[in-house]
Amino acid sequence: MQIGMMGLGRMGANMVRRLMRDGHECVVYDINSASVAGMVKDGAVGAASLEEFVGKLAKPRCAWLMLPAAITGKIVDQVAALMEPGDIIIDGGNSYYHDAVDQAAKLAVKGINFVDVGTSGGVWGLERGYCLMIGGPDEAVKHLDSVFATLAPGADAGTTPDKNAGTAPFGYLHCGPSGAGHFVKMVHNGIEYGVMAAYAEGMNILKSANAGKRQRTADAETSPLESPQYYQFDVDLPAVAEVWRHGSVIGSWLLDLTAGALKNDPALAQFGGRVSDSGEGRWTLKAAIDTGVPAPVLSSALFDRFSSQGESQFADKLLSAMRYAFGGHVEKKPGA
Repeated sequence: MQIGMMGLGRMGANMVRRLMRDGHECVVYDINSASVAGMVKDGAVGAASLEEFVGKLAKPRCAWLMLPAAITGKIVDQVAALMEPGDIIIDGGNSYYHDAVDQAAKLAVKGINFVDVGTSGGVWGLERGYCLMIGGPDEAVKHLDSVFATLAPGADAGTTPDKNAGTAPFGYLHCGPSGAGHFVKMVHNGIEYGVMAAYAEGMNILKSANAGKRQRTADAETSPLESPQYYQFDVDLPAVAEVWRHGSVIGSWLLDLTAGALKNDPALAQFGGRVSDSGEGRWTLKAAIDTGVPAPVLSSALFDRFSSQGESQFADKLLSAMRYAFGGHVEKKPGA
């Protein structure tokens, strides 16, 4: 099948490579001409402009966009202006699901199908495949099935998929009408925040298991351990992460990546600890608030990211100022 791909970043380019490996014809476009040239060398059909990109697509045209959420809406409008009824635009980025619902309604008036695909897999997707959460009109999604099947991981080796489970065991799922794909991916990313935070906090506790050895004689303000004999363990964090990967109930691909990171850099010296948020965590919490669903773990994980970005610094200073004001408590310097 022919598919157009606009946006040849870390994910878009590898998605094209995976598609071409399975015999699909890919027309590619990116504002970076070098990225287009590189894909042409790999066998793709290149385009030097948006008009040429759409012009090289066979009807019904299928254009997949892998772009930042901030510009996706504008580019969708530009692509749609060059298309005809029956054509399909696919948004595979991390766009807000509200935008997908609104965009689909706007394009439906023109007879153009809008399919939103929450895409998980990152830089590993070329080899592992991409988990796809799909929203859009039934016929448009059905038309793209062979593309989804190629991009998805496929059934796990040695397993027999449940015939009643549809495409889900193969790594892709039509979740509902336009917007449903991005909604499911949004919650997926919110969960990701929470799982990551749990691993990080647990490892941090293990890192402090030798606090009894490090305790210094100090006054109560430094909160010394009451029972230092219980914290005399020098835990090998990379080894613990590795053993948890084998048979543990908390095993996961994310734990695999965690174990690899600790093995390569046990002190994590190359990282500063500032954790960004893409927006999906915020949108997940908004949905939880809108629908009255409690999500304390996910909200805590999101706010922890804000703290890592320095957003808690003023509040922390104010806490210290209040303690000094009511009790004369002077700040203790680190290590004092």
